[in-house]
Amino acid sequence: MDVAEKIPGHSRAEVPQGAAPEWLPIAAGFLLLLVPTLYRLFTGAWATEEQAHGPIILGLSVWLMWRNLPIVQGRPVQPSKAGWALLALGLPMYILGRSQQILSFEILSLEIVAVAIVLLKRGMPTLRAQWFPFFFMLFLVPLPGPIISALTMPMKMAVSYVTEHLLYAAGLPIARSGVILQIGQYQLLVADACAGLQTLLTLEALGLFYLNVVRHTSAFRNLALALLIIPISFTANVIRVVVLTLVTFYLGDAAGQGFLHGFAGMVLFVTALILILSIDSLLQWIVRRRERRGAMT
Repeated sequence: MDVAEKIPGHSRAEVPQGAAPEWLPIAAGFLLLLVPTLYRLFTGAWATEEQAHGPIILGLSVWLMWRNLPIVQGRPVQPSKAGWALLALGLPMYILGRSQQILSFEILSLEIVAVAIVLLKRGMPTLRAQWFPFFFMLFLVPLPGPIISALTMPMKMAVSYVTEHLLYAAGLPIARSGVILQIGQYQLLVADACAGLQTLLTLEALGLFYLNVVRHTSAFRNLALALLIIPISFTANVIRVVVLTLVTFYLGDAAGQGFLHGFAGMVLFVTALILILSIDSLLQWIVRRRERRGAMT
C-alpha cells in the first residue's frame, strides 16, 4: 500500500491543471447517455418504493469516487486498450436497453462505459483505486423479474411467520395465511417492498458501504460483520412489518397505509443502521478481548 492509500479520508481532491479540457468532451458525451436514463429512473423506477434506494446508492457511489480522488492522483497513468472491448460491449447494450425499455441493460451498460473510459484514459491503476464505487453501483441494477419472484416469496413467508409468532406471543389476536396477516379486523399483505429481495440487497449495500468507510484492520471483524448483514437485514424487515402491523391494529387501516408510504422505509434503514453499529461495537469488544488475551500469553 502506498502512502496516498493511507489517507482515504483526505478532505480535498485537487484536480490537476489541464485535466478539465481533456475530460470535458468525454464528460459531455457520457452525460448524453446518462441524463435520459436518469430522467427515466427519477420519473419511473426510482419513484416506486421497491427502487427508492436508487438515488441513495448513486449519491454514495459518486461520493466514494470523489473521496478516492487523492489516491487516484497518486497512481500512474497507464491507458489500457482493454477499454475498447468494454466500450464495444457497453454502447450496443445501452442502445438495446434504451430502445427495448430493458432497464437492467440500460443501467449496467452505463457502468460498463464508465469503466471503459477509466481504462482508456487512466488505466488499471486508477480502476483498482476506484473498484469499490463501481462495484457498489451494481446495486442499482434491478434483477430480472423471475429471479425476484423466486427468491422473494420464501423471504416474505419467513418474515410473515416470525411476525405472527412474535405478536401472538405478545397476546395480540393475529393469524396468518401465507403472506397475509390477519390482526383484529384488518388484513395485511406482506408485499415485496416490505420483505423482498430488493430490500435485502439494499441493506446489504448499506452494510458494505459502512465496511468500506470504517476500514477495519481486523479481518475477523470485517468478515463477521459482512456475514451478519444478512440476518441484520432480515431482523430489520421483521421489525418494519411488526411496527406496521401494530400501527394498523391500534390506529386503523388509514394510519397503517400512510405509515407504509411515509415512514416504513425510514424505520427499516434506521433499524438496520442501529443493528449494524451495535453488532460492530460488539465485534470490536471481542477483537480487543482477544488481543488482550494474546498479549498476556
